[in-house]
Amino acid sequence: MERKTNNNILVPTDFSEVAENALQNAIQVAKVYKNEITLLYILEESFLGGIFSKTQSDVMRDAILTKLKVKADEITAQHNVKVSVRVESGKVYKTIATVANEEKFDSIIMGSHGASGLEQIVGSNASRTIQYAEVPVVVVPAENKGSKGYKKIVMPFDLTLETRQKVEWGIHIAKKFDSEIHLVYSKTDDEYLDIKMKANIASVEHTLKDAKVKYTLYELNDSVLDNFATEIHNYANIVSADLIVAMTHTEKGISEVLIGTLTQQLVNKASKVAVMCIHPRETGFTYDY
Repeated sequence: MERKTNNNILVPTDFSEVAENALQNAIQVAKVYKNEITLLYILEESFLGGIFSKTQSDVMRDAILTKLKVKADEITAQHNVKVSVRVESGKVYKTIATVANEEKFDSIIMGSHGASGLEQIVGSNASRTIQYAEVPVVVVPAENKGSKGYKKIVMPFDLTLETRQKVEWGIHIAKKFDSEIHLVYSKTDDEYLDIKMKANIASVEHTLKDAKVKYTLYELNDSVLDNFATEIHNYANIVSADLIVAMTHTEKGISEVLIGTLTQQLVNKASKVAVMCIHPRETGFTYDY
């Protein structure tokens, strides 16, 4: 089933350095996929209502729109990417997800946290957004200083059916960026699970070879689930990965015990490598490779 989108990347911003890092990632993606970008600033209703009058709020909204338009014009001039701007009111994470879901945005690319005061994109908003968003969310951490594309992609490998969707996404990205995919999995002492894991890996290898995508396998020594996210990030940093791809809500460890917080851990522990969080669909996706 082909995925229908508006060919537009939603980039929440608060004009902080972290939001700028996310924007630079979005620009690189937009140039490769020929996407447009929408810069979104969100005014917290509770914050405005408690401090500013309606007139003051309107003045603030106009000032923010002006600043967004200046930024949009700069991006278009420098990168030849079409950029639109908008200001919305509401809770940050709910507004981001609602706009993306209802208007069928191609993806969300956002910073993992922001600064204080009026800069509204704080760490918890990134974590909450991936729970509500039905479109892929790329979370760009604070130390990620821009992107030249996704040349090395790390994918935690598990025993779930949803892993197939993750592999399809990995191929979809790798085809555009000429990427190398790193499949990372954890060893187990359980003979049955070990056989099942090897069979799944063999199947994925076959798929990647057919797609003519470069890949490598890496087995983690530590099978403790609590350390899984940390080990994934350690490996990603060692190989200088640009992106980690994970499924939202359904990631499982080697024992197939549901640990829905793995994606949250990957996002929360990220320091340099961006994390792409994909909401699983029952039908999955197919692409024209």
